[in-house]
Amino acid sequence: MTLKPLSNNLILEAVEEEKTTKSGIVLPETAEKEKPTMAKVIAVGDGKLNEKGERIPMSVKVGDTVLFKKYGPDEVELDGKKYLIAEETDILAIVQGD
Repeated sequence: MTLKPLSNNLILEAVEEEKTTKSGIVLPETAEKEKPTMAKVIAVGDGKLNEKGERIPMSVKVGDTVLFKKYGPDEVELDGKKYLIAEETDILAIVQGD
């Protein structure tokens, strides 16, 4: 089975974030609770329609790694695997190379 997001929705797969900074500081569990989370985009909807009925293209694409609001997406499970369904407005940034 596959998931096909509608409108301006995205299917995300959570990416484990490092618990230690580059300088070696270990981040406590509580520091991550309110932070945005990172995920890989695995499916993208066609985009939202504007008032003229024209499709607004999505800003992200399949394969992008994104930061999203911690409590924005809904969690679903399909075939024993957990996914997140988020609206494009839940995405805060696209993570680009170092």
